[in-house]
Amino acid sequence: MAGESRSRGLDALLRYPLLQAINERRTRRVARGVSVLAGDLSHRSANPPRRLEPLEEAILICTTGLTGVVMHDGPLEKPSGAPEDLGTMFVNAPARSAASPDNGQATSLFMINDDGIFLIRRPRGREAATLLDGLPRSWNEWREEDWLHVAEAVKIKVQDGRIEFPRSFPYYIGWNKQLSNPPGSTIFVPVVDCTRQYINVMLNLLSEPEGQRPLFVDDWQRFRPRSLKDWGAWAGQYLGLGPKIPYQPIGGVDRATDGFVNPDIPIPLGAAHTLATDHEAFFLMQNLTLAGQALGLGVWGHASIWVQYILQRAPEKGWHGIGFRYLTPKNPKAKAPVPASQHNPVGIDGVLEGLCPPYVKSMDEAVDIVIEEKYGPDGLFSDPALLARAYRKPQDAETYLRLAQRHPPEAVRYVKDICNYIYDTYGRFPAHVDAFHSPGYWVQFHHLETEYYERFFDPQLWRHQAAHDSLWHSQQHSRAPASVASFGDNDEH
Repeated sequence: MAGESRSRGLDALLRYPLLQAINERRTRRVARGVSVLAGDLSHRSANPPRRLEPLEEAILICTTGLTGVVMHDGPLEKPSGAPEDLGTMFVNAPARSAASPDNGQATSLFMINDDGIFLIRRPRGREAATLLDGLPRSWNEWREEDWLHVAEAVKIKVQDGRIEFPRSFPYYIGWNKQLSNPPGSTIFVPVVDCTRQYINVMLNLLSEPEGQRPLFVDDWQRFRPRSLKDWGAWAGQYLGLGPKIPYQPIGGVDRATDGFVNPDIPIPLGAAHTLATDHEAFFLMQNLTLAGQALGLGVWGHASIWVQYILQRAPEKGWHGIGFRYLTPKNPKAKAPVPASQHNPVGIDGVLEGLCPPYVKSMDEAVDIVIEEKYGPDGLFSDPALLARAYRKPQDAETYLRLAQRHPPEAVRYVKDICNYIYDTYGRFPAHVDAFHSPGYWVQFHHLETEYYERFFDPQLWRHQAAHDSLWHSQQHSRAPASVASFGDNDEH
């Protein structure tokens, strides 16, 4: 689509250089309509709040979403000629704008604006392919209606109204009480599903070659299982299905194992935390930050509502959080520190559900679901059509599927034993991290209170924001200082 047929703002956005976005990225906290109390540096706003336009929000939504398909560009054979064990580590075929461990895409984003709280869905499989079909492959060719269409297709309204909590600690901290989450702003909150990818990471690690498969240990207990056989015995003992077995001390090493795992490669469940599943959230936040800079908006990444409250919704207490279901551990067999001793955010019924009770009948079923999503009739590694989108020749996708190794049955059984042990011991899954983990960080977008910045700050530090109105809202007048040019107006900047 020719540049001149786009709106002036969208055309300027698509020509804004990445390195300039990185170089000019700053936190600009004061939103339109917000006053600042700072002694001689105070400012009282005479403006009403002004929310983002639908197209501005749509662009932000899309920069966190689908970008095509992943490439399975790894070896399927070892140098020795033996099959490579990690041929089916991925969980999804569609690619996302941020790197994701095993392409698990475990991070969901919730968008908050004056209308309410929205889940930004993560389309998978054929649904994702269908959404991308018919659109130009390059964002440079998207029309305004393309951005709006894709954004609307992935939004689910969770509740009306903004997140609301008392403007005091322990909800807000410091000057966030005055500047964070004002009317008119749009906020993105990352929430990480630590159930599916937690299971998938264990499956992948236990698909390593013989002698390199780790032994998962519970670092919250005085004793540890030493082998796959011990995990089964522990599970049987805890479930009352077998006689008590002697526990082995952490420092003890029994070489007489069944050989499937190597006790000299221990992975503590607690130290593993989210098993790297939350890394994707921070990449997505950076993408949003750079996109906001390119749009010429105020962007502020900062501490969100205190983590233990943001997922909760309790109107009787004045808490208008996201609205997750929380479960209290039932009949745990061991005392444990936080978070295992606390209630667990497991999902939003019918909207975003973790692979743990009450959404599955057992942890065996949870592991079976992960296997089904990968290898079942509609699974990633059973459908050449999904993989073929990344190859020049469709038959290469069929070759990949023929050569790729699946998780060995012993690995599946071991993971089930570990998951059952965790759930039975602590009355929840996971135990060492919440089912849905929030990093305690959100990113806020707003139109700037330009009079405040014009009065106090170097024009070079907000020149692109100063020109935002003239680029995106042509019916309004920008307050850009006469000496400041925008990239959209002058390519020399």
